[in-house]
Amino acid sequence: APAPPGPGTGPAGSAPVHGDRSPTTFHQLALGRVMRIGRALENDLVVSDLQVSRHHAEFHATPDGRFEIRDLGSHNGTYVNGQPLSKSGSALIGPNDTVGVGHSTFRLVGDRLEEFVDTGEVSFAARHLTVTVDGGKQILKDVSFGVPEKSLIGVIGPSGSGKSTLLKALTGYRPANQGDVLYDNRNLYKQFAELRQRIGLVPQDDILHKELTVTRALKYAAKLRFPADTTEAERQARIHEVLTELKLDVHKDKKVTSLSGGQRKRVSVALELLTKPSLIFLDEPTSGLDPGMDRDVMQLLRGLADDGRTVLVVTHSVAELAICDKLLVMAPGGAVAYFGPPDEALNFFGYTTWADVFSAFENYRDYDWSGRWRGSQHYQMYAADIDAAAVQSVHMPPPQQMRPPKPQGWGTQLWTLMRRYLSVIGSDKGFMGLMVILPAVLGIVSVVIPSDYGLAPPKPPHKFNGDAGTIMLILTIGMCFSGAANSVRELIKERVIYERERATGLSRSAYLMSKVIVLGMITALQGVIICGIGFATRDLPEEGLIMPPAVELCLTVIALGFTSMMFGLVISSLVKTAEKTMPLLVMFAIVQVVFTGILFQVYGSPGLEQFAWLMPSRWAIAGAGSTLDLAHLMPPWDTSNPTDLDPLWEHSVSQWGINISVLLFLGVVCGFAVARLLRRHEPEVMRK
Repeated sequence: APAPPGPGTGPAGSAPVHGDRSPTTFHQLALGRVMRIGRALENDLVVSDLQVSRHHAEFHATPDGRFEIRDLGSHNGTYVNGQPLSKSGSALIGPNDTVGVGHSTFRLVGDRLEEFVDTGEVSFAARHLTVTVDGGKQILKDVSFGVPEKSLIGVIGPSGSGKSTLLKALTGYRPANQGDVLYDNRNLYKQFAELRQRIGLVPQDDILHKELTVTRALKYAAKLRFPADTTEAERQARIHEVLTELKLDVHKDKKVTSLSGGQRKRVSVALELLTKPSLIFLDEPTSGLDPGMDRDVMQLLRGLADDGRTVLVVTHSVAELAICDKLLVMAPGGAVAYFGPPDEALNFFGYTTWADVFSAFENYRDYDWSGRWRGSQHYQMYAADIDAAAVQSVHMPPPQQMRPPKPQGWGTQLWTLMRRYLSVIGSDKGFMGLMVILPAVLGIVSVVIPSDYGLAPPKPPHKFNGDAGTIMLILTIGMCFSGAANSVRELIKERVIYERERATGLSRSAYLMSKVIVLGMITALQGVIICGIGFATRDLPEEGLIMPPAVELCLTVIALGFTSMMFGLVISSLVKTAEKTMPLLVMFAIVQVVFTGILFQVYGSPGLEQFAWLMPSRWAIAGAGSTLDLAHLMPPWDTSNPTDLDPLWEHSVSQWGINISVLLFLGVVCGFAVARLLRRHEPEVMRK
């Protein structure tokens, strides 16, 4: 009888998991001659890959007969043995060294340069992956499996079986504490900076802005992922190729939000295919889809694998598992319960339905499912050789060597992000209407308050104008609410998008600054609307401290709106779901009302006064108080001691400057806090 297929082998003719690949082509290196590599046609070695810069790198011989690779300021980097060269840096290369440029790898053999082009047909293996969390608890236990090229692998398991942890370990998002991930026999963790651009990841949630059309969403993604020297025509051509391949060209001008669940998942896959990844991971792509769409998505993944890619899909759906080449079943606790052909899995467990298997997992959580698997014939057939291999990883490279380079400069990313954000806002008519209506309503509410003297000093015989404080209180709280409402959902609703784009080289500061600038402009416009309506019918003092009082007060309100908007970003970066933002927004507004210093005396109360310093409304009222001289305009809190005045309301240029400076400083502090909080939602190698 013929021997069973060996572990890690697939259909006839496929390469084993740990096999060396033959070179795609050869190039002769002549002594004294420079060989330039790049995308442009004038290079000696033309690489038709949009991940490669027009003039990327060059090989040349040194006077002593050795060879050197020099980076030419490339956008996506040049790599020697998986480690990035510094921009415009160089390194000597020997016969065992590999040089990575885009999807091509070069190896020097004598004076001949061998080129290996990653066309997508790559093997993949995980060996002894173990993840330990605080307290020493293992949530992933000694996971090993290997798959050949052009394969579709399904991963299933009950809740708590470590599927998400495994996916993060396989993609390098959260490297395992122990073990290796091998991409065509190259250590992914040690060479992550180079190999990450060959890996695509489609999370469970959509990784694009639903308000945009399919073409526009892909256009912005391409601008962020491809080098800055990529032309518009090159990007459009690649987008057209991907849309045609996934049969999305008929939907290219539709908004993503108008597509069906299956079509939206296709668009998410299209976004990842832009950079031609050889290995694609998908997390619950059929979640929430009906059986028909479930089959459609799985057939799409089958087609991607047949076209020369390796695809791994984590799923809860068991209806279409037969379409996979291999199936990995995870047991409770994060161990492997089965790996092999999907049509043999139920027989392996001794059940007739997957519902019975999952019930067994639930009812016998302490059973040694992994031990049962390792003692089986299936283990010997499909995983024993992977388990037997020695682990390569000893020391991880420094984070700066694992971190991928930015495809574009900071300014280019900022400009692209701002344009995309404005496009998203412009496509959301409801949000745009709310941004105009909300400040207008708040301004009108302040006008409703009856007042004989508005914000001006009273006429004799009256000494005080207590209505001035009430009017400013309404305007201030209105601006607080409006500014925070602008931003309180903006980070949480894009969290999945940010996580994925950060892994591809997006700058955290450019992303945050794009939000601050766009939302800052919107908030400033709202401040003008609130003040324009609120002050239009009110009497004002004849003179301000530095500028006309209306301008001075408007600047104070705008500064308050900016800082409130930054507080909103803090809330948005803290919460786990968008639903939690509204209660926190209301609480923020209520707290601002209490600590303005208008409703009761705040100064002079130990603890209370210091806590109020953290509230933007306190400093905004103080700024307005300095302009209007509220200390003398409003009745004193203690009529028996009329000279006991709020020091922050002092009618002086210096005090007004201090009030506005502290108000803006609070906003800047919030900005640093948001940047820090964003780190929690990034791949570990991107945290710095």
